[in-house]
Amino acid sequence: MVGVRSEMRERSGANFIIRRFRLSLGLGSTPTHAVNYLLDNWIWIVTALVSGGLLLRPMLGAAGGAGSIAVTEAVRLMNREKAIVIDVSEPDEYASAHINNARNIPLAKLETSKDVPTNKTVPLLLVCASGKRATNAASVLRKRGHEQVHVIAGGLAGWRDASLPIVRSGSTAS
Repeated sequence: MVGVRSEMRERSGANFIIRRFRLSLGLGSTPTHAVNYLLDNWIWIVTALVSGGLLLRPMLGAAGGAGSIAVTEAVRLMNREKAIVIDVSEPDEYASAHINNARNIPLAKLETSKDVPTNKTVPLLLVCASGKRATNAASVLRKRGHEQVHVIAGGLAGWRDASLPIVRSGSTAS
């Protein structure tokens, strides 16, 4: 009776499940089998790790970086949450083409500018020609304490590619 109970306990425990899993993979019951398995299949393991890393890269980049958002999400923030668009392009670039109602605060003047909203909970959408300067501007504004800072993905070019209106030298164009 005691032998039956110990055998049942042995089969129902976590160790039993792990042993069965290792045997089904062909790992055997000793650690040397596991090492041999890793050595025999190293190329597949490396391939899985690299592809997983490449799949996670956009998410990790967005979280650690500027918080780039799609143009459609930017429009939603503008319409529903009254987000403020800040164009960090140089004044001549801003004059040639910009998003309607965008504030022009060049990146070089962003840290000291009084045109940045004082309410630090208001969503800020940053844009420049391609999105690179806006990424740098996002880190500056986060250091100043702004909570919701987003970079419009693709910059003004992404906005234009989405067929959204832009202002060119005093006129509205699509």
